[in-house]
Amino acid sequence: MKNYQLVLASTSPFRQEILQKLQLSFNTATPDCDETPHNKETPQQLVKRLAETKAKSCNIDRPSLVVGSDQVCVIDGEIIGKPHTREKAIEQLSRQIGKSITFYTGLSVWNSETDETDTRLDTFVVHFRKLTRNQIESYVDKEQPYYCAGSFKCEGLGIALFDRLEGKDPNTLIGLPLIDLVDMLGAQGMSVL
Repeated sequence: MKNYQLVLASTSPFRQEILQKLQLSFNTATPDCDETPHNKETPQQLVKRLAETKAKSCNIDRPSLVVGSDQVCVIDGEIIGKPHTREKAIEQLSRQIGKSITFYTGLSVWNSETDETDTRLDTFVVHFRKLTRNQIESYVDKEQPYYCAGSFKCEGLGIALFDRLEGKDPNTLIGLPLIDLVDMLGAQGMSVL
């Protein structure tokens, strides 16, 4: 099988940290991708399209398997972005009290030599505890999750916000489904073990 370079089409330190769990050598590339949703595009369609677009948009100089990923948080049928500010994070978390929210994560592996793409969707549901305004403010001040969809970091103190989690792969919640990725890389001849 060909000796492909593995490339992560992301500048996210969170995704890089997740991919390091597989103990594979990889490079990173900055994707060139307009993330604006298309008219009438569902959250599921959006993340699959963006994951594939990100993977294919990187400037690659040798045969590579390029991994693209994209994620959205959906509350009451509405896509919720990153809060960017303390006030917006508190507002987002306040909307989530006692509710279940869904994260859709698109994952794509593009083989730059064959131009084949394998794109998948993983779903993860987070069930929030009943929280007071003071608890929400305390969490936001301690962890400052301003650049995280849903306004929390599940890999940190954010776990205290939840009643329970539902999903196949906990890495999905952080933005890179490794269980699916292992299968996808294996299909291209790159064995993790």
